[in-house]
Amino acid sequence: MLRSVLQCHHLRCSFRFRSFVTAASFSPERIRNIAIIAHVDHGKTTLVDQLLRQSGTLTSELSSSASPGDVLASRVMDSNDLERERGITILSKCTSINFQGNLINIVDTPGHADFGVEVERIMSMVDGVALIVDATEGPMTQTRFVLSKALSRGLRPLVVVNKVDRQTSRVPQVESDLFDLFAMLGATDEQAEYPLLYASAKQGWASTTMTPSSTSMGPLFDLILSHVPAPTHLPTTDPFTCFHGTLSVNDTIWAIDSEGKKIGEGKVKKILIRKGLEREERDVARAGEIVSIAGIKGLSEDVVVGVNATLIRPDGWDEKGLQPLPTTPIDPPTISIMIHPNDSPFSGKEGTKLTSQLIRQRLLKESQTNIALKVLPGPTAESLEIRGRGVLHLGVLLETLRREGFELCVGAPKAVFIRDEENPGQWLEPVEECNIIVKEQYAGTVVEKLTLRKGTLISYDPSSDDFVKITVHIPSRGLLSYLAGEFKTDVHGQGTLNHIFKGYEPVKQGLIANTGRGDKGSLVSMVNGVSSGYAMVPLQARGVMFIEPNTQVYPGMIIGECNKPQTLHVNPCLKKQLTNFRTVMADDKLVLGSPRVMGLEEMLSYMSEEEMVEITPKSIRLRKTDLEGKGRRRG
Repeated sequence: MLRSVLQCHHLRCSFRFRSFVTAASFSPERIRNIAIIAHVDHGKTTLVDQLLRQSGTLTSELSSSASPGDVLASRVMDSNDLERERGITILSKCTSINFQGNLINIVDTPGHADFGVEVERIMSMVDGVALIVDATEGPMTQTRFVLSKALSRGLRPLVVVNKVDRQTSRVPQVESDLFDLFAMLGATDEQAEYPLLYASAKQGWASTTMTPSSTSMGPLFDLILSHVPAPTHLPTTDPFTCFHGTLSVNDTIWAIDSEGKKIGEGKVKKILIRKGLEREERDVARAGEIVSIAGIKGLSEDVVVGVNATLIRPDGWDEKGLQPLPTTPIDPPTISIMIHPNDSPFSGKEGTKLTSQLIRQRLLKESQTNIALKVLPGPTAESLEIRGRGVLHLGVLLETLRREGFELCVGAPKAVFIRDEENPGQWLEPVEECNIIVKEQYAGTVVEKLTLRKGTLISYDPSSDDFVKITVHIPSRGLLSYLAGEFKTDVHGQGTLNHIFKGYEPVKQGLIANTGRGDKGSLVSMVNGVSSGYAMVPLQARGVMFIEPNTQVYPGMIIGECNKPQTLHVNPCLKKQLTNFRTVMADDKLVLGSPRVMGLEEMLSYMSEEEMVEITPKSIRLRKTDLEGKGRRRG
C-alpha cells in the first residue's frame, strides 16, 4: 500500500504535501527542510528575505540597488495584496535556497494567532524549525503556541534572538525567559540544548555573539546545515508511502476517509517544486523535498477535504484493510458570525455577486483550503454561519470576498460555546490568554477593565523603561468588546495586546458581552439622501460622526456614536433654506470635526447584536438589522 500525505491540514490552493521530488543535482544528504516560526512582528519575513537575497536567489533587479544592511522594502515572501497592505504574513509559503551546493527548503509561517493553523499544518513537512524571538518583547503568546507544536512533533528548534541592534533590547532577560518557556512546555534534554544566535534581520547579519562577527547571515546558514537533520532516513526506493517511495505524473491514486473507506479516485496531473521564488514542474516525486500537487484529475477537492481524506496509490491493493494517515490536531474555531445577502437600499449598486447561492458556493470553496474555517447553515434559508479563529481571521476572509465583487451583511461576532460532556446540561466557552505590554501608569486601568470582563490576572512583571508585562486569562466574549477601541484609548497608544486560544472552560456567570462602544449608543439616519455639513454640525453635540458631508445615507444606517446609551434617529441631510432674507451679519462659518474612521475588523468588534456591517466592493457601512425601526421601537 502506497500513501501520500495529502490531507486537509496540508491543503492550500494547490495540494501540498511532504514527500517528494529530489532534484537530480541534490542528494538527500544535501537537503534541509526548515520552518521559520515566531510571534507576529518579530522579524520572520524580513529574515527570510535576507536569506534569499544573500544566497543570490533574488534577481539582480531586487538586490543590486541596496546594500546587505538595507531594509528589504519588497517583502518578497508576502506576495498577497492583503499581506503587503497590513504588513503581516497570512499564508504559509515555501521557498528554496541553493547555498554552497546545498538545497535549503524554507517555510515562512504567519505570526498572528488567528492564522495559527498555518503553523500547525506544516509541522510534518519539515525536519527542523528556527524560532525567532524579539530581543525586546521576548517570548509572547504565539511564541509559546508555535514552539509547543514544534516540540510535540519531536523537532529540535534553533533559536534566533532578533532585533538585538535596538537600544531597548534586553537580551539576558529574553534568554532566561526562553529557557523557562522550553522547560514549561516539557522539552526533552536534547530539545532544551538549543543553539542560539543573535541577529538583526534589518541590518542583514547573524552572529554567535552580541557583537557581530560578520556582516552577513552566514552563521545562520551554517547552523541550519549543521543542526537540521537531512532527510536521509526517508528511503526513495521503497514502495511509496507517507515519507518514502516515489510518485509520478499520471499515477492513479485513491482517497480514503478516516475509517479507511475509499471515497474517490483520480490521477496526478502535475507535480511542482520550488526553485527560489518560482515553481518548476517535475515528472517524479521522491522522498526528501517539499513539493506541491497542482491538481488531481478526476478527484475534486471537496471530496478530499470534506472528510479529512488521505491519498494512496493502490498498487496491488483492494479496498479492504486500507488505513488513513494520522493527522495533526487542529485547534477549534472560537468565533462565529452570521452572513446574509445585502438587503439595504444600496444593494447591487457596487457589487456583482449578490445572491445567497453565490455567497454559499464561495464560502464552501474557501473552507476546502482554509481549514480553520467552518461553514454551517444559518437560522434562515439565505443565511450562513461561519466560524474562525478570531476577528482578524474572519475579517481577512470578508475583505477578500469584498475585493472579489461580493456584497453581504455580517452580524456581530460571538464566542462559540460547546457542551460539557462531563457535566450534562452545562456549557463551556473559549478562554484566551492575553499578553499586554503597557506603560505602568496605564496598567491599572487595563487590569481593571479586563477584571470587570471576568479576566483572571496571572502575572504582572515590571520591565525596563516604565513598561509592565501583564498576563490575563479572559473569556473570548469579554475580550471582543475591549479590543474594538477601548484598549487603545486606555493606553493612549502606548501599549500592545496579544492573545491566543487557551482552551474551553465553564461559562463565566454574570458576564455581559457588551459592545466595543462601552456605554455609548448610536446615531441612526432616518432619511434617504446625501448628508450635508449644515445638518451635521449641530449633530456633533450628540456624539461622534462616522461619515463626511456628501455621503449617501439611508434609513437605518448608523452615521455616528451617541454620547448616551440610546439609539437616536436624526436627519443628516437637512439643507439650508434658500430665501431672499438678508442680514447685516454674515453666516457663521461651519466647523465640522473629522469623522471616526474604522476598519472592517474594528467595525465587527464595535457593533452590537442588533446591528450589522454592510460590506460592498467600495464601501463598509454600519447599519441596524431592522432598517425600518418598528421592531426596535417595540423592543
